[in-house]
Order: sequence, then structure tokens, then C-alpha cells
Amino acid sequence: MDILDLLLRTFITFAVLFTLMRMLGRQEVSQMTFFNFVSAIAIGSIAANLVVDQDTSIINGMIALVGWSAFSLAVEYINIKFKKSRRLLEGEPIIVIKDGKIMEKSLRATKLDIDNLLSMLRQKNVFSVKDVDYAIFETSGKISVMKKEEEQLLTKGDMNIPQKIMKVYPIPTEVISDGVVNTKNLSRLNLNRAWLTSQLYQAGVTSISDVFYAEVQQDGTLYIDKKQDAMKN
Repeated sequence: MDILDLLLRTFITFAVLFTLMRMLGRQEVSQMTFFNFVSAIAIGSIAANLVVDQDTSIINGMIALVGWSAFSLAVEYINIKFKKSRRLLEGEPIIVIKDGKIMEKSLRATKLDIDNLLSMLRQKNVFSVKDVDYAIFETSGKISVMKKEEEQLLTKGDMNIPQKIMKVYPIPTEVISDGVVNTKNLSRLNLNRAWLTSQLYQAGVTSISDVFYAEVQQDGTLYIDKKQDAMKN
């Protein structure tokens, strides 16, 4: 392949790709779903082959680019018009926390573990599961969080009402994850397994293996989320 042919292929591919991306819209970047992601990779691969593979004619490469883009546009149109097809292609949002309780079955369905979930909550400035009313895992792979009413923007502190909660620890800290005790975090809090067992017993929990997640709150109390929480309608 000579330089002139390479430059010609590059210019044509860039022009066609730029036009197609404008037609496909900003959703390819800002609201990328699984199908958008696959579509973007496919279009990029076709464009790359058109530029560097001399066995691929310019005409055939352009037909492949336009054809795939047209197919993507058709699927997006179907998604907008028909809700059932949207569920099939993109899935549905999944509730992973409800009323401060982690929904384990839903969490498994999203392929998230507890560490991923806590990390995503922290990115939303939520440092305790207890503060969450609802958390929904969106089809885009992001999480939407609705805090409990008392944890939302207008708080007692904003109204100059003295708060009675005494902060013993700076942030809520995980001490049990999926039935396993985090001894390192317990030590950091100057606590031990005997204290943890006692707190669980007072809450009616006889075995640590029955706990999906537990964390020590800022006031020193223990928040417990048992395994197999039932989804309520």
C-alpha cells in the first residue's frame, strides 16, 4: 500500500466515520449501554480495517460502515418505540438496596460484590448502607441512590437544631462481609470478636454466617443486614 492510497483511505474513513457518529448521536459516548458499547467497537474495527487492510476495498469498507451504522440506528429506533424490545436488548434497572437493606439476589444478578457496591455508594457521597432508602443499578452500569429522608439535603444541622448523635468514629466501618468477619477493621476500631458476637446476639443473630453485611456506625452502634432479605412489593 503506497502513501497516497493510505492517506486517501484515512481521509475517506475519517469523513464517513465522523458523519456516522454525528448521525448516531451523543448516546454512543455519554449514555453508553451494552449494545452501544459493542456497536462502537464494531464500527471502530471496521474503520481500522478499511484504513490499513489493502485487501479490503474502499467501497466494501464504506458499505460495511454504513450498513452497521444503519443497523445500530434501527435498533435504537426500535428501543424507543417498543418497551419490550428495550428490556430484551438493554435489560432493566435492578434495585440493590431497599430501605437500608442489601438485596443479595439482586446484587448477584448485577454481577456486583459488596466491595463494588460500597465503592459506588461512596462515589455518591454515601458512606453507610443504613442511610440509603433505595439504590438502583441502572442499565448504563451506574448506580442511582435515594437517601433516606432524614439524610437528605435539609437536615437538623441546617435548621440549627442540636444533634444528639455523638460521633465515636469518623465514618461507618465494615466489620462483616458475606458472613466473614473483617478482623483488621475491628482492630482499627479497638473492638474484638467478643464485642461483635455480643452485639449480634442482642440483635437476635446467633451465627455470623447468617450476616451478609455489618458495619459499625459513627455513634458506635452496629448496623446489621442479614442474608436472604425478601424483596417487598
